[in-house]
Amino acid sequence: MHTSRRRLLCLLAGVALAASLSVAPVTRAAEAAGTPTYRPVIFVHGSAGSAAQFQTQAKRLASNGYPIDIIEAHEYDSPNVAMILPQVYAGLDTRIARLLAATGADAVDLVAHSLGTFVSQGYLASSPARAARVAHYVNLDGRTATAPPGGVPTLAIWGEGDPTRAVVGATNVHLPEQSHTQTVSSPESFGEMFGFLQGRPPRTTRIVPQLLGTARVSGRAVLFPSNVGLTGATVEVYPVHPLTGGRLTHRPAHRVPLAGDGAFGPFPVLATARYEFAIVRPGAATHHFYFSPFLRSDSFLRLATSLPGEGLSALVDSSDRHTALTIQRQKEWWGDQGDAGDRLWINGRDVLNAANTPRAKRTIAIFAFDDGSDGVTDLTAPLPEFFSQTFITGMDLFIPATPAHLGLVRITVGQRGGGYQAINVPNWRSSTDRVTVSVDDT
Repeated sequence: MHTSRRRLLCLLAGVALAASLSVAPVTRAAEAAGTPTYRPVIFVHGSAGSAAQFQTQAKRLASNGYPIDIIEAHEYDSPNVAMILPQVYAGLDTRIARLLAATGADAVDLVAHSLGTFVSQGYLASSPARAARVAHYVNLDGRTATAPPGGVPTLAIWGEGDPTRAVVGATNVHLPEQSHTQTVSSPESFGEMFGFLQGRPPRTTRIVPQLLGTARVSGRAVLFPSNVGLTGATVEVYPVHPLTGGRLTHRPAHRVPLAGDGAFGPFPVLATARYEFAIVRPGAATHHFYFSPFLRSDSFLRLATSLPGEGLSALVDSSDRHTALTIQRQKEWWGDQGDAGDRLWINGRDVLNAANTPRAKRTIAIFAFDDGSDGVTDLTAPLPEFFSQTFITGMDLFIPATPAHLGLVRITVGQRGGGYQAINVPNWRSSTDRVTVSVDDT
């Protein structure tokens, strides 16, 4: 790319939004007048989840008129949820009160997935006052119930599995060909949810690119899977080349120290450009995160990482010779379904198979690195330490590393149901750097 074009892209990436979407009060008077109304929406994730699971649906809601500022996620330490339920409930109380005060809405709409339905059903049933502040509840592939929780009007969406599951007295919709997390992110699920919340079909189930080409992006850097905010680190944001993922500038467009809950942003970005978010901290490998173009404003960006020597990162072998790669998607990878499944090529090699990504495993995140640092690939069996984790698999794949500006990792996804996506990223050395690539779930 010519230097002038690079400078122009960097200049545009630094242009702030002229104005954010306004939030119209949602009142019963407005409903009576026939004015479109948008109650705040709160998403409660499942086990080992985060706001990222609802990222696509939040953008679809915004594409249908919802102000992005009234779509939030309530995150919690899912491995320890049984011990912290009172704190989780109290946090929901605070969040709902804040949103109602800010918007003038009469109530919020609550959406939950998997373990989040255990949290949400318990919350709604815990007191009539809590249930009264929730207008609608969406139960995504989670717990059954003998009645709508707290008496709140309920939509229950079910994916593959037992077709008799239901919330008695609710609107129950079965999508038998969709996997567990796919029920959160699919266009079909969105259509059902929007119709239930708004009483009419959505104008579109697509993500419509942001008007004028600018967007604002914010999120959190968190420790996986607790969702505890990362501190003592810095987030750097770089515009990158659309074909190689290489940085277009030596200096970051944004650089923010992390504190408290690990929050960063909002940053102005070009809606159709690609960016790298890097976590830089002393005594740890730099963690690089790559995304497809954001298309719209996004407040659900999550940079999930680990402390040095802890968590899954401690199980990843590193060397100057190979790249350590994590590929994640909010839709399960199916490696054993033939033409009805998914394909994933890394540097031209098809890496999914019945051993490492069977449909029953419900794999969302793939760890790929040179196990043993021996330069040998072995895809005949998954790495057991990773395969034993919920929604995760690991594979022994030698991905050669060279100085980042000389090489790249070529990633191509063949989506089940049709469609391909290619994301190329620099082949950073695993001795000093880690790489996470987020793949679209559509």
